[in-house]
Amino acid sequence: MKYDLLKKYYYEDKSTDKESYKTVYLRRLDKGIKLDFDINGYPAFYNEDIEIFKTIIAIQRTHEKIIDLAFKLPNIALDQYARRCLIDEIILTNDIEGVYSTRREIGSILSDLEKKNQKNRFFGLVNKYKMLNEYQVIDLRTSQDVRNLYDELFYQEILAEDPEDLPDGKIFRAKTVNVTDATQRVLHEGLMPEEEIIRAMDKALDILNNQDTDLIIRTALFHYMFGYIHPFYEGNGRLSRFISSYMLTQAFHPLTGYKLSYVIKEDLTHYYKAFRECNDKRNRGDLTPFILMFTEVLKRMCSEIYEDLEQRYKDMAILSSYIPQLTNDEQMRSLYYVLLQASLFSEEGIPTSTLLEISKVSRPTLIKRLGEIEKKGLLKKQMIEKTKYYQLDLNGMSAITR
Repeated sequence: MKYDLLKKYYYEDKSTDKESYKTVYLRRLDKGIKLDFDINGYPAFYNEDIEIFKTIIAIQRTHEKIIDLAFKLPNIALDQYARRCLIDEIILTNDIEGVYSTRREIGSILSDLEKKNQKNRFFGLVNKYKMLNEYQVIDLRTSQDVRNLYDELFYQEILAEDPEDLPDGKIFRAKTVNVTDATQRVLHEGLMPEEEIIRAMDKALDILNNQDTDLIIRTALFHYMFGYIHPFYEGNGRLSRFISSYMLTQAFHPLTGYKLSYVIKEDLTHYYKAFRECNDKRNRGDLTPFILMFTEVLKRMCSEIYEDLEQRYKDMAILSSYIPQLTNDEQMRSLYYVLLQASLFSEEGIPTSTLLEISKVSRPTLIKRLGEIEKKGLLKKQMIEKTKYYQLDLNGMSAITR
């Protein structure tokens, strides 16, 4: 059953005092889960709509299938796929906010993280997203924790590009900020003054950390509240999506942290519409519509991860069965198999250093074996920065083994 917006009842109620509309609101508020947070002067709440829990169950079932499939995949394939998704996620979370970045730029930073070159404008963002795959804990208890995370992710980038957009308050911003659309129409005004921003953020963090609430629901609530507060001049959307990704990895496979922006970007209109609807004063703090949108996004995200992985897994099973036709040498077969995984699960291929680590042979031996594959017209290679990447030519492989 569709969950109607409160403003629908507002428009349907033609009476002067809007009694019918107020009755529906009070009924929802009475039955709802009340939150220690105000939206436009009304107490925030949500209803435990049956569709929310149906969607959460669907998410959990698909996630179980992802876990089962992840156990079947070789570590190389899974690592390559995670890297691919991580790069996509950073590019798309940037793109949603109009920040330009390239696959090569992000991939290069990812490859050089150990050098800790913080002069790269997206170093902090890439470094933190990489941590999601390592199950590291991030403190998110106080407003200062949020500011610390912001500094790690964006401070150097914003300092280099527009220092005036850096936070100028004790923790957050000191001046007003408006959220506008493409025509510069004001859609929302962030909270003011800074004391109110801090107070609201601390309340939102209490909701995020409330273990009595389902993780998906409290993540959705915080995602909305962060956008409503709008604590910074720049980076709000990217930071809230990162925090949502981080929360998801606390209960789900790390890959779920690398697909959120990808799926949001597919239906950005629906995403922004949910914010607008919950910001509307006639909605009186009912956050149920946002939770419904957010859970649908996660359901679609998990389905896309599973379907994509499943197809690549099937392709790997078919193509790997052709490898014995290419060579009788067991070590060469192993190399073919690694390169096949790089072709199916990565974007740019697998670097020489990783091939050396996996094969446990000397560099001259590896280069000789790669040369044999190249002579058959089955090797694809490219240079990115100073690193060479390899993968199999799948079209050539299919032609030879046909």
